[in-house]
Amino acid sequence: MSDGDDIDTGHFERLLRARKAELQALSDAGQERRRPVELDQQKVGRLSRMDALQEQAMAQATEQRRRQELTRIDAALARLAEGEYGYCAVCGDDIPRARLQLDPTTPRCVDCAGRG
Repeated sequence: MSDGDDIDTGHFERLLRARKAELQALSDAGQERRRPVELDQQKVGRLSRMDALQEQAMAQATEQRRRQELTRIDAALARLAEGEYGYCAVCGDDIPRARLQLDPTTPRCVDCAGRG
């Protein structure tokens, strides 16, 4: 990174690790909602079962998005460890600090992100 745009990698590492811990806690807390829905007509009425199936599907979709974000966080932490954090993975230019502050997992500068 250029001298005028040096970033505090420790700050971003703390942000990334805190978000990772938060996502893992949310994943653990939502585990019950992602479990298979019982299809016992005596215990759950048809509408209640449909509501439970819908809630399960939403919980599974949320978990999938959480896993994708965790993957991006792990990739950003690997870039930090390799000394590549803050540089665009496509063109090698600096990623502005403001962009990293908005999304510390971003691997691309604005120009490269807009291209593809």
